[in-house]
Amino acid sequence: MTPEDATRKMQFLFHLRQKGVTDLRVLKAMEVIDRGAFVRGHFADRAYDDMPLPIASGQTISQPSVVGLMTQALQVQPRDTVLEIGTGSGYQAAILGQLARRVYTIDRYRTLTREAEILFTKMGLVNITVLTGDGSFGLPEQGPFDRILVTAAAEDPPGPLLQQLKPGGVMVVPVGQSDAVQSLIRVTRREDGSGFDYDELMPVRFVPLVDGLPRD
Repeated sequence: MTPEDATRKMQFLFHLRQKGVTDLRVLKAMEVIDRGAFVRGHFADRAYDDMPLPIASGQTISQPSVVGLMTQALQVQPRDTVLEIGTGSGYQAAILGQLARRVYTIDRYRTLTREAEILFTKMGLVNITVLTGDGSFGLPEQGPFDRILVTAAAEDPPGPLLQQLKPGGVMVVPVGQSDAVQSLIRVTRREDGSGFDYDELMPVRFVPLVDGLPRD
C-alpha cells in the first residue's frame, strides 16, 4: 500500500464514523479487511470512495458506509454462525468473518463464488465457506443461524430464511418492489420462536434477489 493509499484508507475510516458506523468491532473489521483487495480493473482507484462499484456478472460491491451500517445492525457476536445471501465480491463476507465464528455465503454466480473463494484463501480467511446456489432457499442443512444478512432486495423477507433464523436471531434484509424504493429491515425472531419483530432502518438501493439455478 502506498502512502497515498494509507491516507485514503484513514479518510475512509473517518468517513464511516461520520456516516454513523460507531461500533468499534465493526470499524476494526473494516480496517483489517482492505476494500482495495476486492475492487479490480478500471475501478481499482475508487476502492476507498464511499460508492457502489461494478463487479463481474452485472453485480456490484456495495457502498462501504452501507456495508458498515448493515453489519452494525446485524449485531454479530463472536460465537455466532452467520449466513450471507449474495456473496458478490466477497467484501461483506470477509468483514463478517472478522466478527463471527463461522460464515456461510451463497451466490448464484459461479464466477463470483470462485473468485471470492480464491481471495479468501489468499487472505487466510479460514472461517468462511463459499457456496454456489439459489440463496432464496437459504442453507437449511447448516441452520438454524444466529444471524442472516441478505445483500439483495426482496419484495418481502423470504420465508425460508425466516425459518432458518434461531430464536433471538437477527436478519437484515433490503425490502422493496423496485430498485428505486427499498428499505433496510431488521427482523428479530422472538426468543420463544413465536414470531418476528420488524424494524425499518433506512432507505437503500440493492440489486434484486433472484431465485433460480446457478449461473456462470
